[in-house]
Amino acid sequence: MLGFNRIGSLRAERIRTCGSPGVRHSSRSSACQNPGASSRIYCACLLLLLVTPRVDSSWWYIGALGARVICDNIPGLVNKQRQLCQRHPDIMQAIGEGTKEWIRECQHQFRHHRWNCSTLDRDHTVFGRVLLRSSREAAFVYAISSAGVVYALTRACSQGELKTCNCDPQKRGRSSDERGEFDWGGCSDNINYGIKFAKAFIDATERTVRDARALMNIHNNRCGRTAVKRSMKLECKCHGVSGSCTLRTCWMAMSDFRKTGDYLRRKYNGAIEVTMTQDGTGFAVANRAFRKATKNDLVYFENSPDYCLQDKAAGSLGTAGRVCNKTSRGTDGCEVMCCGRGYDTTRVKQITKCECKFKWCCAVECKDCEEAVDIHTCKAPKRAEWLDQT
Repeated sequence: MLGFNRIGSLRAERIRTCGSPGVRHSSRSSACQNPGASSRIYCACLLLLLVTPRVDSSWWYIGALGARVICDNIPGLVNKQRQLCQRHPDIMQAIGEGTKEWIRECQHQFRHHRWNCSTLDRDHTVFGRVLLRSSREAAFVYAISSAGVVYALTRACSQGELKTCNCDPQKRGRSSDERGEFDWGGCSDNINYGIKFAKAFIDATERTVRDARALMNIHNNRCGRTAVKRSMKLECKCHGVSGSCTLRTCWMAMSDFRKTGDYLRRKYNGAIEVTMTQDGTGFAVANRAFRKATKNDLVYFENSPDYCLQDKAAGSLGTAGRVCNKTSRGTDGCEVMCCGRGYDTTRVKQITKCECKFKWCCAVECKDCEEAVDIHTCKAPKRAEWLDQT
């Protein structure tokens, strides 16, 4: 087992207090170095917590409830989250819709990878055991889920769907940019409200515990929130003769959520492996050859599994049956996606639009054409190989 000051192998379990207050995964307990009976009991308790994984229910499950959001029936909410849920039912509806959106974005970003952000039906954890590991994938999910809540709430504010917020009240009067002066007008997206509520609601889970994984989650949550703000853009409408733009009315608007997803995907690629500092309040880079993590970097403690085989303990669904690209050398290629197991080819018929012509005015008419297409899917592993992972 790794030393207590190294978090590389820790799971997502929460350590509260066990014989002694204020214990963190990252601190090497001095009690474990003393031979007293109470120290041995304390160390045994700590070791039990370290090696006993569990999957917590999550607020992410709100997205599966749709319009049936009943605060007392949402598993996994901590007291503060339940209070916010009861106080702001309209916000919970927005969060539920936002949850569907960020999950779709996650699946889009990883559609060509072995791990493709798969969710489990009727599972309160949404993603299953795969996020027990403090991996890059966990870092990305926490970041994009936080970003999704900010985006959903900010959008709901601007559309007048929430009782407690409206357009950004600070965007009033005159301002200027590189093109000159303009008047604030329209409805600027109230991004600060979205960030404030998302932080209070999402981080509430992590504030109830005192461990390394909670600190990692809080860091990545913040990265997600700020990613939405980074993509804000100034939109303007020109006024004047023939749209000469002698006068401009402008407002701040969020970019499409795809831009946030693309940004966080790049952060996933450059995520930094860290360990806890000795005082348990921050991160130190695991490999000193790499730069330190900044507040805009995703951080993780553990390397990811290869996701090649179905592994119930790790939450991996494997890649058997996944569609792959025979000619690609990337992550969607059959060699990489199928982990060297080979692939099956099936010829199927597809209907596509063809021989399209423009018809005055104003339509495009096409014929339905049938074509044969080869679909390549990854072979299942040999039975003995699969049993080793279950």
